[in-house]
Amino acid sequence: MSQPTTASSRPAETLPADPDALAAALQATGYLPDEGLATAAHLALAMGRPLFLEGEAGVGKTALAHALAEVTGRPMYRLQCYEGLEASQALYDWDFGRQLLHLRAAEAAGSTGDVQQLEAGLYDRRFLLARPLLQALEDAPSVLLIDEIDRADDEFEAFLLELLSDFTISIPELGTVRASTPPLVVLTSNRTREVHDALKRRCLYHWLEHPDFEREVAILRQRLPEVTETLARQVARATAKLRSLDLLKPPGIAEAMDWATALHTLGARELDPETGARTLGAVLKYREDTDRVRALTRGALFGGS
Repeated sequence: MSQPTTASSRPAETLPADPDALAAALQATGYLPDEGLATAAHLALAMGRPLFLEGEAGVGKTALAHALAEVTGRPMYRLQCYEGLEASQALYDWDFGRQLLHLRAAEAAGSTGDVQQLEAGLYDRRFLLARPLLQALEDAPSVLLIDEIDRADDEFEAFLLELLSDFTISIPELGTVRASTPPLVVLTSNRTREVHDALKRRCLYHWLEHPDFEREVAILRQRLPEVTETLARQVARATAKLRSLDLLKPPGIAEAMDWATALHTLGARELDPETGARTLGAVLKYREDTDRVRALTRGALFGGS
């Protein structure tokens, strides 16, 4: 087996000095964290610990990882979890098509005499397809987003425990890849099931709530400067009312932005009942939710500043 390889390093980073500085840097990217989230993210950077973010869909968990990558100047690699995800699908695979072409080229050149050498050549690094976990270790320092870990199986969680302990990956044919600088790992969960305590213990934990009214207005105004302040405030207020209902899928920040954008596209400067009802498809994603909201008295949802 070859000697262990170490991922290449970039020049030393200059990271925000404290949570307030990080919050300001995140705001410059368009992400508005509250004090608790800015503190958790700062500690994850300063301590080199994974950050486990839990909360309902649409509260900004995934967006934080993108914003942190922008603030730090690190490349970001995203692993989208799903049921049945295996370690090999997250780590690496061999490019069998290219290996086969290599064999055929060797045969055509008449260089198939040394079988062992030919076989060794098939497992050269150029034929390795790096998946997100390996990419994050090789391209250090980086941001590694492990999205919706609650959708993966217990076996994959167990594998992550080992990876997060030493940030090394063993490739039998090539050796060991070790990150020169551990990636900033952000794990997200919508809490469709409980994630094992052993994984959480390796992380700093933060629960994300939906933003309060004023912060959601600020997010809408910053991300959608073309939307009037009146419309932004009315959309934020209506979205908050929708979240208080027993809906199958309460709207998140992304849906609020979609709604405000849809209304603005139609030329609305305020959220009137008729236009609001016509554009519910931008904020609600289930027929049952749409039917329930349309059955409400219009004044109970739309209007207000």
